Amino acid sequence: MLTTTALYAGILALIALYLGSIPGRMRGRLKISVGDGGYPDMVLAMRRHANFAEWVPLAIILIAMLEINGAPKMAIHSFGAALVAFRICHAVGLQKDSINVPTRIIGAGGTALLILAASIWLIVIYGAST
Repeated sequence: MLTTTALYAGILALIALYLGSIPGRMRGRLKISVGDGGYPDMVLAMRRHANFAEWVPLAIILIAMLEINGAPKMAIHSFGAALVAFRICHAVGLQKDSINVPTRIIGAGGTALLILAASIWLIVIYGAST
């Protein structure tokens, strides 16, 4: 069973709902059906949610594959907690007026490193099993 991954999937789903609610509320307030309506704050809210939606599914699938393949529970907790922290950092650091925000860099870089580490680990698991 994927009980440890399920914990982090649940936490990340709540974050996704929160990030998705922001542009949704803005759409209602600004009467924007589709697109950004020319509002930079709408673009920012949409990108925070979209970036989360672009990277979290791949990462959570990799973490789940590690759990299925018997990775230590502490490793799964470490990967899951790190992913939550990295994605929060990225969302907070994603600003419309600057790319060099430390939390954005930590969030994006940390997510990439986590995906890289999990990918390599899974490849090693496959190699060891053949």
